[in-house]
Amino acid sequence: MAVNVLWLHSQDMERPGSEELLRNVDGLVVPGGFGERGSEGKIRATRYARENRLPYLGLCLGMQVMVIEFARHVFGNDEANSTEFRPETPYPVISLLSEQRGIEDKGGTMRLGAYPCRLLPGSKAAEVYSSDEVIERHRHRYEFNNEYREKLGEAGLVASGTSPDGQLVEISELRDHPWMVGSQFHPEFRSRPNRPHPLFYGFVRAAAERAQGRRGVAAGAPAGRTRAAARAARTR
Repeated sequence: MAVNVLWLHSQDMERPGSEELLRNVDGLVVPGGFGERGSEGKIRATRYARENRLPYLGLCLGMQVMVIEFARHVFGNDEANSTEFRPETPYPVISLLSEQRGIEDKGGTMRLGAYPCRLLPGSKAAEVYSSDEVIERHRHRYEFNNEYREKLGEAGLVASGTSPDGQLVEISELRDHPWMVGSQFHPEFRSRPNRPHPLFYGFVRAAAERAQGRRGVAAGAPAGRTRAAARAARTR
């Protein structure tokens, strides 16, 4: 299975009609990052992936963007946002931890290093990990705001990975979507060319299945008899 990578700048995705750039791709990766620049382009690309059932993998900020986009869809309001991008948003679905709010000097306040993550049985995350609990590496400051967790969960956004005490959302995935998964941690830190991280494996598998479907490959073809070249877009 080959993967052809198409690089897209998030600011290019802010232009009207930019969804055409994603028309012929089989998957979308939104990686980590900091700051507001290009955030609306990432949200626009994420919305396309949700509405068109395009396999999606969000890495750290990519998960946060996925939550923002879904909240806008659920609330019918484009003001849902992260307090990193808009401090005064009326729907702060991504925000600082409560103990960090009001701190002006953010130095040393990031969540860094390895933390355990408990997986929800039956979720896509649990399937690809084949485990109940894993340890993953973090490098971020903003978190999923638990005030919106129940409402978004009822609408289909599953918290499929959490801290052992259940207080921090580590993995989010969209129910009834082929593969729309975002992680608060950085799976790329533990992925290797000859040993891909389970989330990358699951994403590429979903993209390959979409590629096969778009190219008219018979659904019942025996394993090993087909080769898909999945084209994955990655915003930056």
